[in-house]
Amino acid sequence: MSRLTAYERRKFRTRNKIKRSGRLRLSVHRSLKHIYAQIIDDEKGHTLVASSSLALKLSGTKTEVARKVGEDIAKKALEKGITKVVFDRGPFKYHGRVKALAEGAREGGLEF
Repeated sequence: MSRLTAYERRKFRTRNKIKRSGRLRLSVHRSLKHIYAQIIDDEKGHTLVASSSLALKLSGTKTEVARKVGEDIAKKALEKGITKVVFDRGPFKYHGRVKALAEGAREGGLEF
């Protein structure tokens, strides 16, 4: 089995469990240089709030930047009245930058 297929299987397995919850989801994507987060309404298929290290142009370690992106998306979500979301890590393990983003979002006021 190719790596791409295993990647997609992990992604869909995680997403299908989350979509059944009926709540908004905080989706995370990380690349080698940047980290991206967005809050998505799956019923309507719209992105409500988005933030990324690319848009914020932050400096520091990747983990520190991820925490700041989490805090930023929480601030934007609270401005729109969003308080509860489901955390969608996609195919990424919950550690390192993904964990830092989640902790930053929790510190910013979001509930998972």
